[in-house]
Amino acid sequence: MTTTLTPEMLLSAYAGGIFPMAEHRGDEDLFWVDPRQRGVMPLDGFHISRSLAKTVRSERFTITYDVDFEGVVAGCADRDETWINEMLVTLYNQLHRARMARSVEVWDNGVLVGGVFGITLGGAFFGESMFSHRTDASKVALAYLVDRLAVGGFELFDTQFITPHLSSLGGVEVSRAQYRHMLDTALALDADFERQTGVSDAYSLLQRNAQTS
Repeated sequence: MTTTLTPEMLLSAYAGGIFPMAEHRGDEDLFWVDPRQRGVMPLDGFHISRSLAKTVRSERFTITYDVDFEGVVAGCADRDETWINEMLVTLYNQLHRARMARSVEVWDNGVLVGGVFGITLGGAFFGESMFSHRTDASKVALAYLVDRLAVGGFELFDTQFITPHLSSLGGVEVSRAQYRHMLDTALALDADFERQTGVSDAYSLLQRNAQTS
């Protein structure tokens, strides 16, 4: 358990393959997690179903990056049971100001209805959480995130655990040993979340996905 954690300590922990969680929102302590089976999203294996492709193609949502990071974190924590406590919110915001934590926002007529956020380190993206207040909003956020990571030269998208939702999109589990090897390789890379300027248009995103999946 820990009650004192700095952004530097958090990044060091991620580089070592572990991450912190709280028991609940009001918990003042954190505990470290090192899963035997780790969830990852292969950047060349993200699955865009026909229905999701139709949603992306319709451009009913507006996509932005790092426009409302705090709003995305708040949206992810706004649920009955959450592992995101105030200490983690503070740390995430500090890392965002240092351009080490990034977000993808999904808007519907000016209202934030979905998003995903995580931490970048080398060529690794450590996905923390996502939320959705509209059908397919979190899936659309993930599609644009995967596209941006691929363009930026990232090789590892760590999802920590695998849920049925992530599995349906191509997420898989790897052993702790496999994950550590993937992590070491990714950390040595010089990836850039901002290598892609602006937001991919729907056609380009779907074309790149079709070529890699």
